[in-house]
Amino acid sequence: MVTEDRSETAWFRAALSAHPVMAILRGYGPRRTLQLAERAWDLGIQLVEVPIQSADALSGLRLVAAAAGERGLKVGAGTVLRVEQVIAARQAGAAFTVSPGLDPDVVSASRDQGLPTLPGVATATEIQRADQLGIAWMKAFPATALGTEWFRGMRGPFPQARFVATGGIDADNAAAYLAAGAAVLGVGSALEDERQLDALARLRPTGLR
Repeated sequence: MVTEDRSETAWFRAALSAHPVMAILRGYGPRRTLQLAERAWDLGIQLVEVPIQSADALSGLRLVAAAAGERGLKVGAGTVLRVEQVIAARQAGAAFTVSPGLDPDVVSASRDQGLPTLPGVATATEIQRADQLGIAWMKAFPATALGTEWFRGMRGPFPQARFVATGGIDADNAAAYLAAGAAVLGVGSALEDERQLDALARLRPTGLR
């Protein structure tokens, strides 16, 4: 295993350990993205990711990153698939990157830009490869397709891995995924529902570090 011990990862790991929900603000447009980010922050959900699949999304990331800076918070860029997107994310103010899969080039580029990265995994092979790259925190995607038993099953061979369960997570199944071994929940469309948003904000850290 390659140990990744760079200082820029310390705050990211601490934030993931302390906050069980990551808000994923996909496809809302810049103004609505900012509104939802501010709502999440006001409720205590500090981890925010803005997927950057379009120029409009990059504009939203810039707005949210600027607002986060005023609060002393940091924002990530999601759906980062290519090296050039890593650079664009950094220029837009992102403090970390998130990907749906595991691409060593994106991992390397993120580190070169001083950005912690959260790659996606769905198999034991991908988890093992991420571990070899020195990655402790991984995005388990798509979480509800994998199911809660996947998380329980992976805890045996990979007790050191920490998973952000993403894809289909909402207030109704959140507790089940935390109980199964997810350390953080990545939540998207549920953020539009005030009832769910309030319930998600009340979740507490699992204690996994």
